[in-house]
Amino acid sequence: VQLQAFGGGLVQAGDSLRLSCAASERTGGAAWFRQAPGKEREFVAAVRWSNSVTYYADSVKGRFTISRDTAKNAVYLQMNRLKPEDTAVYYCAASPNFPITSALHYPRMYPYWGQGTQVTVSS
Repeated sequence: VQLQAFGGGLVQAGDSLRLSCAASERTGGAAWFRQAPGKEREFVAAVRWSNSVTYYADSVKGRFTISRDTAKNAVYLQMNRLKPEDTAVYYCAASPNFPITSALHYPRMYPYWGQGTQVTVSS
């Protein structure tokens, strides 16, 4: 499975941004992770492909929305009310079998990764 993420950019605090991830084929589930300089890659959100059930990290809950388009094999991350601490490289990831809830925030559960897109939020 090949993934291509795009849509990052430089925005101001409070602005919105939408990330897109195009997948070469359907998978069991997809997720967004992010990695800030000097920090570990962290889970942002995930969506189960079969029923569109979503999961979010506490830090983005209520501000970010993950969704998927089955016709396009695409996953999106709508980011609202962005904060400077959201600044990071954002990666889309996918897995043929959607991880169990307790494990879906581990990067190792996703064998397929996109190239990352930079999101910078200025204060």
